[in-house]
Amino acid sequence: MATGWAGDGAVQDQIDATVKDAISRVQKQLPQGPSLTHCSECGGEIPEARRVAVPGVRLCLTCQDARDQDSARFSGYNRRGSKDSQLR
Repeated sequence: MATGWAGDGAVQDQIDATVKDAISRVQKQLPQGPSLTHCSECGGEIPEARRVAVPGVRLCLTCQDARDQDSARFSGYNRRGSKDSQLR
């Protein structure tokens, strides 16, 4: 099938590259090193089960949840789309 100037599979290559970049970015944000016994923000104890499950953990569950909610608010993705993008 003719696709103009793009070669066969160019669209899939772009999608694959985007996914690979996103995975790499998220992996860099994962905690590394030994887990802390107490939360670095509130000082509360981090349960041993969490320290074992998440190597390198730095925050208690409450502080991590608050940080995740703040991050989701400013994620930069327009999941709903705009009217303009729906009309094209």
